[in-house]
Amino acid sequence: MIHIFKKGIDKQKPTLLLLHGTGGTEESLLALADRIDSTANILSVRGNVLENGMPRFFRRFAEGLLDEEDLKYRTNELNIFLDEAAEKYGFRRDYIVAIGYSNGANIAASQLFHQSDTLCGAILHHPMVPIKNMKPADLSEVPVFIGAGTNDPLIPEQETIALEEILRGANATVHMHWENQGHQLSFSEVEAAKTWYEEFFGRE
Repeated sequence: MIHIFKKGIDKQKPTLLLLHGTGGTEESLLALADRIDSTANILSVRGNVLENGMPRFFRRFAEGLLDEEDLKYRTNELNIFLDEAAEKYGFRRDYIVAIGYSNGANIAASQLFHQSDTLCGAILHHPMVPIKNMKPADLSEVPVFIGAGTNDPLIPEQETIALEEILRGANATVHMHWENQGHQLSFSEVEAAKTWYEEFFGRE
């Protein structure tokens, strides 16, 4: 997969896996990662699917209607890539925190649903329930931040609440952050994610 890897200066920090939204690239979330933790490894990945020329991580049938079979395939594809990248770049495979926005947040959520050990934490900005009628793996050791907008035209509040309930039902530690915003990523949401990250993964 097309990607960027930047080695961090603090070996005690997790590797930040950056997963962009529709139309983004491996460069889209670099500034966001720098704000969350400027000392951690960064692995930023470009989605392998194109929709009208715009990179995505998996196909969809329409706005809000995900191609679940393709999502499952792409989730496995990404996990295999993470295995290979960890070996190539020498970072801990069991110490990855995903930072995903929109489409990227959805494939990060799908990773949580399918394998409890693929991520040790996740920041999900404006995600959906990735797979309907699926019980996730046990996520007892996994903290999750969800950022959402009360006026998001793409993701209804009840969709976000459903995802929160599913993750809590799988024993994840979920922090829910609401903004009186739409689908865009706000500065205050990023700051809330940074505060959450420092609580779980920050080291003096």
